[in-house]
Amino acid sequence: MKILIILNDPPYGTERSYNGIRMASAILKKDPETELAVFLMADAVLCAKSGQKTPSGYYNIEVMLKPIVRKGTLLLCGTCMDARGITDNEIMDGAKRSTMDELADKTLGADKIMVF
Repeated sequence: MKILIILNDPPYGTERSYNGIRMASAILKKDPETELAVFLMADAVLCAKSGQKTPSGYYNIEVMLKPIVRKGTLLLCGTCMDARGITDNEIMDGAKRSTMDELADKTLGADKIMVF
């Protein structure tokens, strides 16, 4: 099965991206054969910023994304990155700058799509 999860919200301040990443992790845990793609748009591109430092005991989105990068695909909207001044050198290893065309392809090829 091919699943696409699209995140729109920032990594902190709301829990939408947090919950979308939790869902992605749960899917990969239950069915490691799933082809999972997570696409970060708008403020969600900040989820893949490398070097995040959070208070002790607080979740760290970058750490949460690492298993997804290992088992699935993590794509970032390039236009959204540019609008926020984020360069390719500032994103975590395994994350990839992407395009709306690639998102359209992933959407058309997905069996299920979730948007957070």
